[in-house]
Amino acid sequence: MKATPNHNKRIANLTCASVFPHYITKVEKKDRTKDELHKVIEWLTGNDENQIDKVVEEKVTFQIFFERATLHPNAGLIKGVICGYRIDELENELTIQVRYLDKLVDEIARGRKMEKILRQA
Repeated sequence: MKATPNHNKRIANLTCASVFPHYITKVEKKDRTKDELHKVIEWLTGNDENQIDKVVEEKVTFQIFFERATLHPNAGLIKGVICGYRIDELENELTIQVRYLDKLVDEIARGRKMEKILRQA
């Protein structure tokens, strides 16, 4: 599926507060923890749990969230399809970053081992 400019704009304007609770629900339904979710978000963005909570509280958009983030050097190793989009075929940098996060959350929920999710040797 090809991401449209409208799709990219919608993603940029989504608030972390509107999405992160769904991430928590998704991982907890699969007997994973909020701590694991925070660990993955911290690995990808450099934001610790306190920073994540602040972003949610302030209703920061994904655009601002990722502008402030320092993406992990191994983030480019995140591949595959998420939400109908093949990550390595996306062109918009922000949409790619958000889909990286979506993919990591999906991997937690699917029971993948943390060292695999965090792209460790």
